[in-house]
Amino acid sequence: MNDRKPRIGIFGIMQELYDDMVPGITERQAGYAADLAARLSDVGEFVPGRPVRNRADAEQVMAEFERSDLDGLLVVMLTYGPAMRVARLLAECRLPICLANTQPEAAVTPAWDMADMTYNQGVHGAQDTANAMVRAGVRFHVVTDDWHSDAFAADVGRWARAAAAVTRWKSLRVGIVGYAMNGMGDIRVDENVLVRTLGPEVVVVAPGDLYRAGQEVADDEIAEVVAFEDATFDVDERLSAEERTDHARMQVAIERLLVDRGLGAYSTHFDAIGEDGRFGRLPLAAASSLMAKGYGYGAEGDVLTAALVSAGHTLIGDAHFTEMYAMDFPTDSILMSHMGEGNWKVARRDRPVRLVKRPLGIGRLGDPPTFVFQYQPGPATIATLVSLEGDRFRLVVAEGEVLDSQELPVLEMPYGQFRPDSGVRECLNGWLRNGGPHHQVMNLGRHAEDWRAFCHLTGIEFVQV
Repeated sequence: MNDRKPRIGIFGIMQELYDDMVPGITERQAGYAADLAARLSDVGEFVPGRPVRNRADAEQVMAEFERSDLDGLLVVMLTYGPAMRVARLLAECRLPICLANTQPEAAVTPAWDMADMTYNQGVHGAQDTANAMVRAGVRFHVVTDDWHSDAFAADVGRWARAAAAVTRWKSLRVGIVGYAMNGMGDIRVDENVLVRTLGPEVVVVAPGDLYRAGQEVADDEIAEVVAFEDATFDVDERLSAEERTDHARMQVAIERLLVDRGLGAYSTHFDAIGEDGRFGRLPLAAASSLMAKGYGYGAEGDVLTAALVSAGHTLIGDAHFTEMYAMDFPTDSILMSHMGEGNWKVARRDRPVRLVKRPLGIGRLGDPPTFVFQYQPGPATIATLVSLEGDRFRLVVAEGEVLDSQELPVLEMPYGQFRPDSGVRECLNGWLRNGGPHHQVMNLGRHAEDWRAFCHLTGIEFVQV
């Protein structure tokens, strides 16, 4: 679902008075914008608009970008350009904005003449434009660097991924099957505030809809899921054909509902499934495989974390739903797990992922097929979204390391031990002081700066513990 690179429009600014002074300058600087787009092609699809030389140009190019399927806007000074021509357009732009403060040539040399000065005089146009956006209260990102450098591409790439995550969040629809877990307060959110402030919309899906979707699943669709599992995982021989068929039917049915209703994320609560009376088991393995396909997921009716997992897929890739289960003080780590849902793409690569027959009293249903694996050792980042008073939101983030830890043979769930860089004590003191809830998204690698960029574009408060 999230394989598409960020698609970014290049809004290149100059002014027409230079055409008489330096003949051919517009065509030359248009070529510079095209070269810049090619340089950034590894981190996104960058689409240059024609050079913006006056207010009419600006309005036409921005109108074209607004009608396009873009994730963000990269503002580049092709020469100096007065900000008043673009101030209103940038203030009203619906796309995340990055001001790329760069120039065609990295170094000033004795060979420069007035034409070279004109080609490379973007910095004071960037100052004029940034001043206009600051005065208008526009959130925007800034990257100052030589556009030939790897650091420039990396910084713009990070912003582009954040822009894509933010833009796609604005149209995200999160399904909740049934209802949220009674009494669990930290997953609650005012849905009107959520959609108005950040964009994700919560859509209630009746359990009956899931049941009817399951009745429509064809035998060949079930066979396709089973064949994929046989080829990909270590499948427990104790799993009966009935158990695997039932589980596969639910997976196909859930995905069908997601596709048909335009949902990019979802949440199920075990009681909503168990109390319905028409289901044989909980869809735990389904949640794992749908996360691996790029859908957001949160357990127990947690639409906030489901939305955050979806953002984690776009921002970083291969997002995983988890929670803090227990502290392990001797290793200064936290045992991370959940009831049985987990993205098997974060599993350690030196051992097979197992699909097991697993007794589970929760839900009071039949044994749910469950994926079992340990997380891949190495750097990792966890993040959680806090709903505060009014329209305020906070993201609490911790970087650390998944340990190459002991196996827990009786634990039939995805799990791993995460050691925060700040240590268990300081990390959890900070987590609790900031109201961090008990569900998280995990991504392998160090990605606090990616989340910081995401928060800057959304207005979410960022806290690293």
